[in-house]
Amino acid sequence: MRVIENGEMLQLTHPVVTTGTFDGLHLGHQKVIAKTMAIAKQCNGTPVVFTFWPHPRFVLKKGDFKLLNTFEEKKILFRNLGVKYVYYQLFTKEFANLSSEEYVKNILVDKIGVKTLVVGYDHQFGKERRGRFDILSTLAQQYNFDLIKVDALNINGLKVSSTNIRSALKSGNILRANKMLGYDYFISGTVNQGFKMGKKIGFPTANLDLPSNLKMLPANGVYAVYAKIENEFFTGMLNIGYRPTFKNQPRVKSIEVHLFKFSKDIYNVPINIYFINRLRDEIKFNQPDELIKQLYIDMENSKKMLNSLPKMPDSLI
Repeated sequence: MRVIENGEMLQLTHPVVTTGTFDGLHLGHQKVIAKTMAIAKQCNGTPVVFTFWPHPRFVLKKGDFKLLNTFEEKKILFRNLGVKYVYYQLFTKEFANLSSEEYVKNILVDKIGVKTLVVGYDHQFGKERRGRFDILSTLAQQYNFDLIKVDALNINGLKVSSTNIRSALKSGNILRANKMLGYDYFISGTVNQGFKMGKKIGFPTANLDLPSNLKMLPANGVYAVYAKIENEFFTGMLNIGYRPTFKNQPRVKSIEVHLFKFSKDIYNVPINIYFINRLRDEIKFNQPDELIKQLYIDMENSKKMLNSLPKMPDSLI
């Protein structure tokens, strides 16, 4: 896969382009990309994904907004979907102020040479996202390229969207999020020393440092997970939260994973965590013994859940 940075002019054979932020690269996005690649194959063209960084929300709005994918994760996901060209546009306030026609002419036509444009059902573009499909249709005729709209994807009556996936993760509904994503939601990080409280109670944990605070975490609680370490998968359970049972510890949010049948030293080792299902809320116990008893229950529930799966996690990374 070739990644084209901001501003470069392309000379490709019949570019078939799709455009969007693609946060999460969920099944709806995958449907649009698959359509783009299929059309390119039919016409011997070149499929191109045109996307932005940073996410427009970080530039145009304030607030606590989190991403489903980091910049690096998204590149890997595109590659694993079979995308050949990804054009990254630096998203700035100046870029956001381009009118609908300026965006189409200056970027899609002049820089990429679009011959066919494939967009999702809700695609909006140009200044203040005023551009809608009817405007895009007019511009397609004016600048002589074909325009294809891909319908929304619904699963069990719920529209697949990045917003709905965030909502599912916020409530801890991993099953719903994964169903819309088409793969198991994951986080990537490295293992740090932590406070070693798990080891003291017989459940040693790997404490994760994430490379970016922009990545969305599921709701606090305990999860059944897979871990990928040096291309090998392990089963385990993970806690996100503040360790409320240990009163003398700093109130800092932590991500701690206990891996089953695992004893290697993995400090500073990269690790991917795949969320399979949520076991329970984070609970404050009166005594550590009560926590230990619950952890054994969590471990058995997690093992049953993971052992019932026919294969390793569905993942694009």
